[in-house]
Amino acid sequence: MSFKIIFFNHKGGVSKTTTTYHIGWMLASEGYRVLLVDGDPQCNLTALILKDRFDEYYFEESTRFNNIKDGVKVAFEGKPALIQPVECIQADRQPNLYLLPGHADLSEYDAALSLAQTSNGAISALQNLPGAFNYFIEKTAEKYNADFVLIDLNPGLSAINQSLFNLSDGFIIPTNPDPFSVMALQTLSRVLPRWTEWAVRMRPLFENAAYPLPITTPRLIGTLIQRFNVRKGVAARPYRDNIQELKDTVRNVLRPQLMKSEMLFNQSDYDEAGIGEDYCLAEIPDFQGLLPKSHDVGVPVFAISDAELGVTGMLLNNMKEKKEEFNSLFKAISGKILSIEKNAERLQPVFD
Repeated sequence: MSFKIIFFNHKGGVSKTTTTYHIGWMLASEGYRVLLVDGDPQCNLTALILKDRFDEYYFEESTRFNNIKDGVKVAFEGKPALIQPVECIQADRQPNLYLLPGHADLSEYDAALSLAQTSNGAISALQNLPGAFNYFIEKTAEKYNADFVLIDLNPGLSAINQSLFNLSDGFIIPTNPDPFSVMALQTLSRVLPRWTEWAVRMRPLFENAAYPLPITTPRLIGTLIQRFNVRKGVAARPYRDNIQELKDTVRNVLRPQLMKSEMLFNQSDYDEAGIGEDYCLAEIPDFQGLLPKSHDVGVPVFAISDAELGVTGMLLNNMKEKKEEFNSLFKAISGKILSIEKNAERLQPVFD
């Protein structure tokens, strides 16, 4: 069974999509089969993989139904058919990485899903909706024999995000070193346990649905602090206090609430993975000039070849050095994820 990881923060602009893409690619480069799932109607993750094929994909008859929205369509439209996995996209230059594309109209299903989640199973026509995304993603992951499923969510507290969050085994919260990320962590400390507690409470009511709720508990893998400038090897002064405040908020506000809802792994799992009591997986500085080159060639910053950097001399040396720094950084993050996954005790859903 695949290990499913959600990347989520209801604050926008924290580089969730870029982080999902880079970590997924790094895991794939280390030999693991990875399925990226674009759960954001903005479809930025899909655009990163498809590049100039993006528009064509949604109009070509052979591909336009291969996406997350059309994958669960039969459940949301009440069709007498079982959800089936779809054909996914294999990333250029990384054969172990696959994409389940997003869809701009995914949020159309939010109202029906919200009603299903609040009906307590009393409306039979809606019983199959809360578990539909889990069934579809699980079956698609099986089709590609994925070791990991990485799911990118949009920055919102929607019913769809709740459903996708509750199918995960672990979650990562990307943040920026600013006061709004601190506020977002405080909000998540209330919302995420509420989502998980809903799943625990409702699971028996949906157990006879065609797509029952998954038997799993999302647990915090860690946070990421990113998008800041560096001076003399450390975060520039304007960011330092915010970085510390983020870590303090995780330690003193988020952690106690997650612990009450059993949304943490065993402490020994964190210790073995080298994850400290602030749960910060890494501090990732701004990519600066590497990011546009990454978008141009369609690979993460650490996978850009020297020739693709398009510069010479001292500038080339500086970019190569930065590229290697990011390679080491994301390799370390993936190592922590692999350690957590190896030791995680979790229940997986069983389907007929």
